[in-house]
Amino acid sequence: MSTISEKIARLLALASSPYEAEAKEALLKARQLMAEHKLRPEDINPQENSRVIRAHTGVSTTKLSTPWAVSLASIIADRYCCRSFHTTWKGCKTAEIGFAGLEDDFKACKLAFRYAHSYIMSSCRKIKKNAHGWHTAVQIRQMCHSYGWGFCAGLERAFEAQTEQHQEWGLVMAVPKAVEESMSDMKMVTYAKPQKGGWDDRYLAMGFQDGKDFGSTRRLKHGA
Repeated sequence: MSTISEKIARLLALASSPYEAEAKEALLKARQLMAEHKLRPEDINPQENSRVIRAHTGVSTTKLSTPWAVSLASIIADRYCCRSFHTTWKGCKTAEIGFAGLEDDFKACKLAFRYAHSYIMSSCRKIKKNAHGWHTAVQIRQMCHSYGWGFCAGLERAFEAQTEQHQEWGLVMAVPKAVEESMSDMKMVTYAKPQKGGWDDRYLAMGFQDGKDFGSTRRLKHGA
């Protein structure tokens, strides 16, 4: 793993250790490290980071369980110089999420996605625990879906604000042509879209705020 990937891994790991200071703006800071690294070409070996990686992340999803996961992957990929995809198999409801990107970009993107996905799943477990016995299974699932979609919207808003503040990043954080070309053989299909009604507004707002301020005042605890 390259130096930049190691730094990002350590940054994201802050949120899972009860002995470390709380992670500060984990995904945004990780993206900042990527941008600063690329803005210093004298620190980069031109022979490195040139191979396109296209692989799955080990994270699976279904439209019933985590319909927001594919959207989360797309939001993060777009800001980490990668492209996301999901693979489904005939007769199977499960899709596996993957990324395509230059080697270091792919590593950083995968780390960031798995971190954000784990955070949402941890929050949903808390929602289920608190709602158990008070709400139906359908209602609890809707709470979790609302939270997940809200988180995606909040995180996207945070990324947009970061881009506005750092316009000098420009083409440095664009998806490389080689990555785009590596996806030419893949059929792009929409997996799931947020529904237009039936949201639990409390959890939608909670997810939005957590996505917008992700990692600023809280840590992800194992087994939460």
